Amino acid sequence: MPLDFTIKPLPLALATALQQKIDQKTKPLGALGQLEAVALQIGLIQNTLTPTLNHPHIIVFAGDHGLVEAGVSAYPQTVTAQMVANFLAGGAAINVFARQHGIKLLIADAGVNADLSAHSGLIHAKIANGTQNCLARPAMTGEECLEALYKGSELVKGCHAQGCNCIGFGEMGIGNTASASLIVQRLTGMPLAECVGRGTGLDDAGLSHKTAVLQQVLDRHQVPAASPLAVLAHFGGFEIAMMAGAYLQAAELGMVVMVDGFIASAALLVAAHCYPLVLGYCVFSHVSNERGHQALLDHFNADALLKLDMRLGEGSGIAIVYPLLQSAVLFLKEMATFAEAGVDH
Repeated sequence: MPLDFTIKPLPLALATALQQKIDQKTKPLGALGQLEAVALQIGLIQNTLTPTLNHPHIIVFAGDHGLVEAGVSAYPQTVTAQMVANFLAGGAAINVFARQHGIKLLIADAGVNADLSAHSGLIHAKIANGTQNCLARPAMTGEECLEALYKGSELVKGCHAQGCNCIGFGEMGIGNTASASLIVQRLTGMPLAECVGRGTGLDDAGLSHKTAVLQQVLDRHQVPAASPLAVLAHFGGFEIAMMAGAYLQAAELGMVVMVDGFIASAALLVAAHCYPLVLGYCVFSHVSNERGHQALLDHFNADALLKLDMRLGEGSGIAIVYPLLQSAVLFLKEMATFAEAGVDH
């Protein structure tokens, strides 16, 4: 089953009118910097001079990775399920920040290697109990990959049906920086060493071992960049695949899409290789401290709004940056023009 999304190009003909509206506000030209660019982008996404942000959502997708067996993480795999329980109990960073800014938070089991059926409030979307060890075989089958993509799509449709027009995606999965590094290397061609970071906190020896393992994986699976879904199936996680489908569905629905850090950007890289127009709907929240993220943002020709040296994941960067999107929309809506304020310019 091939991917079937319809993503429209942004209505660039509206850009002149939006820029004129921005420039007529009581400020020097360009004085609000990146907020002006965000206001213009959101206006284009919503095809209006009066954009609004309604019922923001963050979906955190959780999944486990068979490659953890090769010692690529400083934390044991059991932490994934434990952190899912922490999310559901409201105790993680993303819970704190989402509460702070009034963002609806959803947690989805994409493929955690544990029985989470007893957890109420969890979205049960498990494809399997974690991926296979891609050091030995593809992480998932092509069928599993597509199932995960369309499950992510389905969840976004549900959010949109509840009036959400602004959404972002987080992840939790021990070993998923390794998976993301493999995807980024294969789809961009960047040197592997520039794609591999410390993840959950590897020391120098751990980082060296992780890099060596990932090189073995790349040597074993000669999947071409021209086949992004095959790259995703060979190297990805179920949470990464669901995020990729979620990005595509959100763009098809004309939603404002907030992008988190390195792993979330790796999922977007897959989506963008399939449908390049998806990038027009994306606001990049922050530059992660995980190695490779700035280079990946450069690949997207994207400017992130914040640089806080964060590398937590969970969608935490999205929740932190959401008030900036609100400010961009509100100045466009509420700030006086020179004519209204009687200010010379």
